[in-house]
Amino acid sequence: MLLNYLRLLLLPFSLIYGMAIILRKKLYDWGIMRSVKFDLPVICVGNLAVGGSGKTPTTEYLLRLLKNYKVAILSRGYGRKTKGFILADATATAERIGDEPLQYYQKFAEVTVAVCEDRVEGINQLKENHEVIILDDAFQHRAVQAGFNILLFEFRKLGTLQFLLPAGNLRDVFSARKRADVLLVTKSPVPLLHVAQQASINELQPNKNQPVLHSYLKYGQLQHLQQNDTRSLDSVKGYTFFLITGIANPAPLIEELGKYTKDIKHEEFPDHHAFTTDDIKRFKKAFEAENRKEKIIITTEKDSQRLRATRFEDLLVNLPIYYLPIEVELFEEDKITFDELILNYVKSYRRNR
Repeated sequence: MLLNYLRLLLLPFSLIYGMAIILRKKLYDWGIMRSVKFDLPVICVGNLAVGGSGKTPTTEYLLRLLKNYKVAILSRGYGRKTKGFILADATATAERIGDEPLQYYQKFAEVTVAVCEDRVEGINQLKENHEVIILDDAFQHRAVQAGFNILLFEFRKLGTLQFLLPAGNLRDVFSARKRADVLLVTKSPVPLLHVAQQASINELQPNKNQPVLHSYLKYGQLQHLQQNDTRSLDSVKGYTFFLITGIANPAPLIEELGKYTKDIKHEEFPDHHAFTTDDIKRFKKAFEAENRKEKIIITTEKDSQRLRATRFEDLLVNLPIYYLPIEVELFEEDKITFDELILNYVKSYRRNR
């Protein structure tokens, strides 16, 4: 209730923010502010809200789809303590390039991973040696005119009343969706009923040639943070789960873990939280105070990048701490449409024919 009152107090500031967003949009539309177009495929993955819509697994889906091309992924590197253009290499850490870029670098050896807050500069550094560039979280970065925009919407938030920042979590006006080439609804339920699918389309009101497609999350095997060890969720059914997260929206993960236990002790931090030694010590103490033998620590793959920091190695040694990987998958007909749209777009450039 208190939060709702605070949001009401912030609504005037959201109105000012919205007016600024619309003015900026018009300046780009009128050509007063310059938007650069590049002579190679540039695919942008973005959303209208702040975090939590599944950009990272969607980007990884694209990397797998485009495995036959020389791909570079360019991110701002949110949460890093550095500035400027940096190429990920063997010395990369979450503090140097950000947790999401580090995850891409560690999972996709054949992909170039770079960070730069100035996307135009970043693309200029990468364009000569690559066939495709993927922009991670750059829909609002109008300085680059991406050739193909994928805009994500979380299924469970469609149809709910959402406000612009700072009263809500929207960083762009809803009408901005009209710029996208594909509207991708993420974290859909399985199975997806036709009535729910149609409700998404009705809510988004797409343009005539703007497909609304649906994807869902697919969870993998639990993987140990420090050791070469994997476990299925079935193998820890009924355990006490100590869950530690620093992501925007842990609700879908909690829902999935709830299928395997009723005892989840969740330590929740803000998105991209820079874990401290005190955070880890407090969490470890709570875990060790639990008398049950059947207990396990679970985190997300993105959080695992920050938890692997050298300063935490001794604190976490010998603990059963695992991360749960996720992948995005599209429903059969939507997958065919989506893959075809992406591959045809990439092939349309002379250098990739």
